[in-house]
Amino acid sequence: MNDKKEIKKICIYGVGGVGGYFGGLLANRIFEQHDKEREVYFVGRGAHLREIKKHGLILNTNDRNGLVCKPSCAVEHFNELPAVDLILLAVKSYDLDETVRSIAPHVTQDTMIIALLNGVDIHYRIRTRLTAGIVFPACVYVFSSIEKPGTVTQKGPAAKLIFGKDPGHPGIVPQSVIDLFKYAGINCKWTENAVPAIWGKYLFIAPFALVTGRYGATFGAIMENPELKEKTRSIMHELIAIARCEGVEFPDSIVSENLDKAGTFPYESKSSYQRDLEQKGKKNEGDLFGETIIRLGEKYGVKTPITDELYMYIQKNLQ
Repeated sequence: MNDKKEIKKICIYGVGGVGGYFGGLLANRIFEQHDKEREVYFVGRGAHLREIKKHGLILNTNDRNGLVCKPSCAVEHFNELPAVDLILLAVKSYDLDETVRSIAPHVTQDTMIIALLNGVDIHYRIRTRLTAGIVFPACVYVFSSIEKPGTVTQKGPAAKLIFGKDPGHPGIVPQSVIDLFKYAGINCKWTENAVPAIWGKYLFIAPFALVTGRYGATFGAIMENPELKEKTRSIMHELIAIARCEGVEFPDSIVSENLDKAGTFPYESKSSYQRDLEQKGKKNEGDLFGETIIRLGEKYGVKTPITDELYMYIQKNLQ
């Protein structure tokens, strides 16, 4: 069943690299088209939010630099907003539970939610704290970050958003959301089952997150170092074994394809996990990568020696 509900009020919860990219495209399109039918709201914090309030979000993409993305309003707390039709959750995994708790009182049965986070259990985590709403499992491919407060810059391969049916509402196809993304110039793909795509993204990002985090090496440095490249490859094989236990199969070529893909990134590219670890005392997404792989490995009896080695080193050196 196609859902043709009009999407008029859109909230981007978290306007860092990912939320700033997708939310920025939405806000820029609506602003440039003088679209009076739709409103885009940003939820952010700190100096980044203050700059957005003053000047709008400045977005640099592969195609255009200096896009001025002016939301209808930018706030620190979700409860400052009116009722919304669509929420794009783009927070870090360590903020997810608190974020879901903050939106829960305001989510109706018709509210649509797409979580733009890495991780293979994000949908489950949201559903354990949210009974209302329609939550579409999703994953994104975008390499973007906050360059400075108020500015988000994309680098690397073209961005893409993949999302699929909410298992709790299998009859709903959100054509209105698909149309909205296309209207904003967002490269999106709708699929009946997003789980294979989510695992596919995780198979790429988790190994590079752990290796960049452990060794402080950029993507380019990993690709030119045989030892680091082999460790990345080994973690991918650990994940393939776990994914198989979850009913997800990958083609034999997936590891070489992922390594080839990494070779297309700018040499200086860093994972978001690595950037967080570089800031002493800052929260990081170790739970999303190391802990999740280790936990699933123990659940299925799959050995994960390289993940164990790297993650234990990282955790030890956080002390």
